[in-house]
Parts: sequence; C-alpha cells; structure tokens
Amino acid sequence: MRKIIVLLAISADGFIARKDGAVDWLDRPRPKGDYGMGDFFKSIDTILLGRKTYDFVVQFQKEGQAVPSMGGNIRHYAFSRNPPKKVLAGFEFVKEPIKKFAERLRAQKGKNIWLMGGGGIIASFLDEGEIDEFVISVIPIFIGEGIPLIAPRLRTIPLKLLSTKKFPDGVVTLHYAVSEARSSGRASKSKRVR
Repeated sequence: MRKIIVLLAISADGFIARKDGAVDWLDRPRPKGDYGMGDFFKSIDTILLGRKTYDFVVQFQKEGQAVPSMGGNIRHYAFSRNPPKKVLAGFEFVKEPIKKFAERLRAQKGKNIWLMGGGGIIASFLDEGEIDEFVISVIPIFIGEGIPLIAPRLRTIPLKLLSTKKFPDGVVTLHYAVSEARSSGRASKSKRVR
C-alpha cells in the first residue's frame, strides 16, 4: 500500500518556519546529494499541502523562484475549505474529509505520497491516523519562535525510530514510523481530547 510520508526540515528548537512563514534560515550550503532529496523524489508521485503552504508556493512562483518539487509528473493536492478562484496549473483543491480522501488515494496505483506541510494539515492527517512515516531533518540553528512541526493539540502518538543519518554540516535526519500500536497505524477518535 502507498505510504503517506511527512518529510521536512525543522530548526533545532522544533519550528518549520518563522511566525510569518519565512524559511530564510534554510538558506545554507547543501552537501552533495542534497540530503537524499533526489532519491526521495523518485519514490513519490503525489504531494499534499495545506492552504498556507500552497499560498507560500504561489508567492515563490510570483517572485520567479523555482520550487523544484512542483514539476514533473507529480500530482499536487491542496486542502482548503475556501479554495482560491484561480488555482496554479497542476494543482487540485480538496474539500472532502481527510480520512475519505486518504483512503481513496492509497487505493490508487502509484508511488508514495509526500505530505509537505504545514503544521495544521500535518496535525489533521496525524489525528485521522493517516500518516505512516516522518522524515525530519534537524537543522543546527535556533530561531526562537515560529510555526511548530505539528499544530498543537492534546495527543500522544508513539513513533518507532527507523534510521538516523548525520551529515557533515551538522544536519541530522531522523526517520520514524508512526507506531503500529495505534490500531494498525490509525488513531482512535474516542481516546482523543480536543
């Protein structure tokens, strides 16, 4: 079955972006192999993102900056209750419930699925039991405040460490599976507190 994988970078103090969404702290020389991103792109054919991340992509493209993950034969789905009237080519907006969408997507033939972010959509997928793995690259920098990896809610979700990789520039990548102890990887709604 296709996996839904969250892959992203966080600061050493646990943020995926500054409060205003800026990721300037990620502008740094990258080692040969770009932390394995080329291999990861070969393993996926679908990217999922929330509305704020979609808006960030739109802004990047308006500024003429290339967004490498937005090309090729990759399908792009963005989640929003209020999609924009004009949508970037190659994107489809999703309004249906996450669980229903994820089950339908997993049933289709294809490669793995990258849940790009941000913290709100990651939290929603996690709370629906629809994330299989996290690949988190910890960047050796503190940014003080910002957007957390996962939108805060009361939850306890065990993870199983699959691997770690240390890079010469101090970046450490942690690869986790969401614990199978969650009823075959799916969260129990009755035990969740909101």
